[in-house]
Amino acid sequence: MELNEVEQEMLAGKHGEAIQKALAYQIEVGKFFHAERFVPITNAHMMGDIEVMGDGGLDFLKQACDRKTHCSIPITTNARCMDFNHVESLGQDAGEAVKEKKIIAYLKQMNVVPTDTCINYQTVYQPTLGEHVAWGDTGTVIYANSVFGARSNFESGPAAFSAAVTGRTPAYGFHLDECRRGSFVVRVDAKPEDLADWGALGKLVGETHQSYYAVPVFTGMHRKPSPDELKHLGAALASYGSMGMFHMVGVTPEAPTVEAALGGRKPDEEMVVSQAMMDQVYRNYDLKDRNGNLVVFSGPQLSLLEMKDLSERFKGRKVAPGTQVFVTTYSGVRASAESIGYTKDLEDAGVQILEGVCFYILQNLSQMRIKNGWVNMVSNSAKIVNIIGAHRFNTILRRTQDCVDIACTGRIE
Repeated sequence: MELNEVEQEMLAGKHGEAIQKALAYQIEVGKFFHAERFVPITNAHMMGDIEVMGDGGLDFLKQACDRKTHCSIPITTNARCMDFNHVESLGQDAGEAVKEKKIIAYLKQMNVVPTDTCINYQTVYQPTLGEHVAWGDTGTVIYANSVFGARSNFESGPAAFSAAVTGRTPAYGFHLDECRRGSFVVRVDAKPEDLADWGALGKLVGETHQSYYAVPVFTGMHRKPSPDELKHLGAALASYGSMGMFHMVGVTPEAPTVEAALGGRKPDEEMVVSQAMMDQVYRNYDLKDRNGNLVVFSGPQLSLLEMKDLSERFKGRKVAPGTQVFVTTYSGVRASAESIGYTKDLEDAGVQILEGVCFYILQNLSQMRIKNGWVNMVSNSAKIVNIIGAHRFNTILRRTQDCVDIACTGRIE
């Protein structure tokens, strides 16, 4: 990699050991991805919880603190694996909770802002067109690249952290113009309305084009989607297809036309998504067991408008006996929803609201599944329906109102 004068000084240790080690790590990442140089960044977002990091990750952060590491640009944290108010009631490990708090303390000491949210793009920071950032979590990255026109790759925890220390990241992938051009066209002949429909659209496209550098160009939309709908579409594309970016003609900033989105490239193919294909997604799930004792609204965390919508759907209703319903959201959204009255409507119905977490990364989740007798997991999030399979749930995607009805009857129809 070509290093400028400042970067050469960093690597030589003239700016301290912490920056030297961070840049040396980034150079190895850059070499792996054939980056020729670094690009300055203005914001970072990192994943890092005890369930994922383990004791090795905890020790990594302790050593970084011992070196007096300091992040030079704003950096926030992704969702964690515990809501400390519910550790005992969920049957999570108290010792791991202590470690999780240590992680937070170490990060704060190094100038990291512990926001604990996977919807930072809705709640904390909105990058602008062409802005280079270093974000982790697939859902945040695809939203930044696509909806804002910012530039980021899927950054691992150490990579995003190092980027915040040095203020730069290797210039490869979606930092480069050539990787941002659309590669195939998706004509949408369906009319997605519910959040689950947008996730189903992402599933159909992602499952058939599993490539980080596949960039779909959506056209034929019957209306402009909302930010929450784009959130669910992007999360599903990233989950099912490992995609880091999409274009939507007339909606996303780099796609005023199909031709502009393709950037002069001839599309590899044109895919058509019909209403019948979308409806078939819902019919393809295993319903041998119709027990609906677990309904989850999570992955990504819910926005304030999603909290409002759910509170209206649950208002005056009760969760069926033996059924558990979880909602996860960002602390700031939770506070706003509580002040307005949305959380009361949900909690009166029997819904459990978790703050600062996403359901699929909860510590001890597999044991929770066994203890509670959960077999099916019903959700309106296509992402979580896909990603939580590692915990051996039978997952079922349903539209939002169907999820609420299942929660209140305990049965999947």
